[in-house]
Amino acid sequence: MKRSVWVLILLVSLMSAGLAQAQTPPDSFTRVSDGIFSQTLANGLQVIVVEDHVVPLVTVEICVKNGAFTESPEYDGLSHLYEHMFFKGNEVLPNQEAYLERMRELGLVWNGTTSSERVNYFFTMTTDRWREGLEFMRDAIRAPLFDETELKKERVVVLDELSRNEASPYFHLNVAMDALLWGDLVSRKNVIGDRAIIETATREKMLTVQRKYYVPNNSALFVSGDVDPQTIFAAVEELYGGWAPSEVDPFVAYPLPEHPPLTANQATLVEKPIKKAVVTLTWLGPDTRNDRPATYAADVLSFIFNQEGSSFQRKLVDSGLTLGASFGYFTQQNVGPISLSFSVQPEKLEEALRAVSLELEQFADPTYFTDEQLAIAKTLLEVDDVYGREQITAWTHTLSFWWAVAGLDYYLGYVDALKAVERADMERYVKTYILGKPCVIGVLLSSESREQLALTPAKVLEWAGRTEAGQ
Repeated sequence: MKRSVWVLILLVSLMSAGLAQAQTPPDSFTRVSDGIFSQTLANGLQVIVVEDHVVPLVTVEICVKNGAFTESPEYDGLSHLYEHMFFKGNEVLPNQEAYLERMRELGLVWNGTTSSERVNYFFTMTTDRWREGLEFMRDAIRAPLFDETELKKERVVVLDELSRNEASPYFHLNVAMDALLWGDLVSRKNVIGDRAIIETATREKMLTVQRKYYVPNNSALFVSGDVDPQTIFAAVEELYGGWAPSEVDPFVAYPLPEHPPLTANQATLVEKPIKKAVVTLTWLGPDTRNDRPATYAADVLSFIFNQEGSSFQRKLVDSGLTLGASFGYFTQQNVGPISLSFSVQPEKLEEALRAVSLELEQFADPTYFTDEQLAIAKTLLEVDDVYGREQITAWTHTLSFWWAVAGLDYYLGYVDALKAVERADMERYVKTYILGKPCVIGVLLSSESREQLALTPAKVLEWAGRTEAGQ
């Protein structure tokens, strides 16, 4: 009797496995890297599954190519407000109370973020809840209600967040610099948004954002953790296959405006009650649409400059001239900024700006860094990438960011591309985007320090050796 029962169970199991395989044939998805599988549904939704059985947890994350870069001035900040409204009611869960109650039932750890070129939402749950998590995400992404009462309350929450940002002196420095860097297109880089636009946001505007960008052919669904890829792909096809796409690519229907190049050096002064002076020089850099090789060179060069013992650190920090200095590049698909920042005692501001000017001239000098420093930078960047994969949920956020700003292929080939960077690549990057190119200089300091130094934007440009455009 017992043997017959086990035979029956075995037959049922084999039949179930066969049905699952019939629903999703093995060749219907692609293994793109170790443990990473991808499939694109007929509606354009890209599905990425990351298999990792270390802990019995699953993360479901959806990423949308939305954010500040899609926002004209009348929508400035509404991608961020939409992110907040995502966690309210939908056609299945009609209000926030029901939404939160369901999250508690599922034991979800959840959040969402908005950046300049990506909005993402994620839920992490125990393995046995993965299908319910997929259903929960489907209802939230496809059918938000944007209830007027909820929208009114959430506008206040977002405005409070803006107020907290405004309490930081550094926020005001960034705002002043962005106005000069991006000009009429500043809304395309302003993630937090404009207060007046947020205060007057309507349900109709939320629906417009949804119609334009919250479509499967502008989104990617990530499922990571303790999962079987074939089972997940079959379930996603069933649950998300009916999500209707837009007729055309959103970025064909609503093309991004091109940021014009800077034509002259500019400086801005921001007065706030701080004891030190903070200075940032920013250039318009490469992006992943037009100059991918330069984005890799930028990351390697930045890493070299920021390491202890580099010429950059020795001259500006170890010498005691500044309190700290950094150099960096932010990868984007629509113009990534390059920034050199330092903090300094106000009485040393002139000396520091003149020293930075001299240091910039050395950036393309082949003796400015050694072959050993270049090799170490590549090795440490590879190690950082490996460490970044240690926590699967956090790594899923990384994957979705790169999917949005560059494509998954960019990230999966990232380490190899870094290893291939040579001195000539970094020299080209420096000469194309930094040396002899206009920049914006922002100085944050107290009113007292500005008065003592008799500081003006013109004097900042003079001390920085940038009194003429392009110098």
